[in-house]
Amino acid sequence: MKETMNVPVFTGNGTITFQNRPIPLPQKPEDVLVRLNLSGICGTDLNILAIPPLHNATPNIIIGHEGVGVVEMTGTAVTSLKPGDRVVIAPRLTCGKCRFCRRGLDNQCENYTSVGTSRDGTFSPYICVPASALYQISSSVSQEDAVLFEPLSCVVGSLARSPVFPGENVAVIGSGPIGMLFAMLCRLQGAGKVILVGRSPYRLNIAREVGVTTIINPEECDLSAEVHRLTEIGCDMVIDAVGNQLPVATNLTRRGGRIILFGMRKLDNPAVNQYTITRNDLSIFGTFVGLKPFIPTIKLLESNLIHPSAIITHHVPLANLMDGIALMRNRQAMKVIVDCEA
Repeated sequence: MKETMNVPVFTGNGTITFQNRPIPLPQKPEDVLVRLNLSGICGTDLNILAIPPLHNATPNIIIGHEGVGVVEMTGTAVTSLKPGDRVVIAPRLTCGKCRFCRRGLDNQCENYTSVGTSRDGTFSPYICVPASALYQISSSVSQEDAVLFEPLSCVVGSLARSPVFPGENVAVIGSGPIGMLFAMLCRLQGAGKVILVGRSPYRLNIAREVGVTTIINPEECDLSAEVHRLTEIGCDMVIDAVGNQLPVATNLTRRGGRIILFGMRKLDNPAVNQYTITRNDLSIFGTFVGLKPFIPTIKLLESNLIHPSAIITHHVPLANLMDGIALMRNRQAMKVIVDCEA
């Protein structure tokens, strides 16, 4: 194994600089060194690199948090993993001791750190993380499916808050990677009709290719009227995968229906008609990364019932990371995967 690696380092103000750094060998008993194969580019990465930034990250770290790889070396206290094991990464590291962790709300941990935002991430040939951040996954799952474990786990965790019941009509607002994963999983859970709402012709065409049959571009019609035409009374559940669509969602949801808020846009504050929520008896669920969705997501991937890799449109070598960022930023890709070994 080499002693150094050439990696893209986030230096602040939307800038990435490639630097030679030592391969991060285990320093603590619970550490594990993983040789990464693939890493996904996420909307969070785009937000970190935005000017001004829309998501905070610590300067001089390697960003990226979606990864699949193979264990290379373990610390002395690690008994659950061994060299050669294939693993995926759950990037949010919680303390287990704060007021919310002790209530079972680890997704609200007050002292968490996160792979790719506060510590080195997955846009790298190697990563060293605590064993608690790693989940073993069967070699029967393709690399392209496995690398999407983390975003899929967020969707699994979100739908655990408000599951889809067989035959229900669901609208997903947002035709990006997360919106697509919601559409795929809702269909798998038995939704009668899954309506995908989006504005990017390129991404809507990808959605059609992977089997989404009911698609609405709100620039081409009256969105609320079209949803009510398709469903008669509105959708049983509406999912906002964008982060600022609650006013739209309230107009698409039937009386007594449910809304899942998943996307996050910290600076957006859309006006919401509270009367509509109360009068129509709507239930609204804010869902943040999910409560321990990781084992169910591993089992789901290993079941072969879902193939999130269907949304992958591009691969780029690590050296061309910024080309992949540009593809996603300009909506010329659905999901870009970085080949960490390239």
